[in-house]
Amino acid sequence: MTFTLPNLQYSYKEFQQYIDEETMFIHYNKHHKNYIDSLNIIIKNNNIIIDSIEDLIKSLNNIDIEDIEKLKNSAGGHFNHLLFWKNLKLGTKISNDFKKIIEKNFGSIQNFKLRFENISSNHFGSGWVWLIVKRNNILRIVSTNNQDNPLMGKFVSDDYGYPIFGLDLWEHAYYLKYKNDRLSYIKNFWNIINWDEVFNRLKKFHKKFNI
Repeated sequence: MTFTLPNLQYSYKEFQQYIDEETMFIHYNKHHKNYIDSLNIIIKNNNIIIDSIEDLIKSLNNIDIEDIEKLKNSAGGHFNHLLFWKNLKLGTKISNDFKKIIEKNFGSIQNFKLRFENISSNHFGSGWVWLIVKRNNILRIVSTNNQDNPLMGKFVSDDYGYPIFGLDLWEHAYYLKYKNDRLSYIKNFWNIINWDEVFNRLKKFHKKFNI
């Protein structure tokens, strides 16, 4: 299986007010593409047979190759960015059904956002912050280092689950516009998150595990 860059459903300047055009172009065409190129080489050189990037992410514990760390970083880099691009859109709102789930887990939308911002801003170095779902609609906000992903399970953390959305905390995702003001980048994420896609991923989780 060979992986390629996904088709974006928007232009590089779509979110200019929140993420500048140059950052979007470089992030997509350079950073994401580098992970894909590296991943394809590792898969080919090690004759790894997979059905999807998600299956690969979840099966890393069972793969025994010399370049396992490079595979983890490359596969994570591809999967994480796939999710990131899908979860960007202007003008969507949290559905009433999803709002009730968030309120059940965090007390209020405001508490949810504050917790997400706090975990994001306090994450040291490069990485991602995630909203994950466990069984019974239990939601958690967790952060991972580098290109790690909650689907990697105990390969990276004891607190793992199905990622509903993730925010890229690497400097290449925001530095041209925000410099060292990571918190402003994090707060502006709420203006471009695709809540429809987020809720669809929650429903996908329910369907996958028949809950």
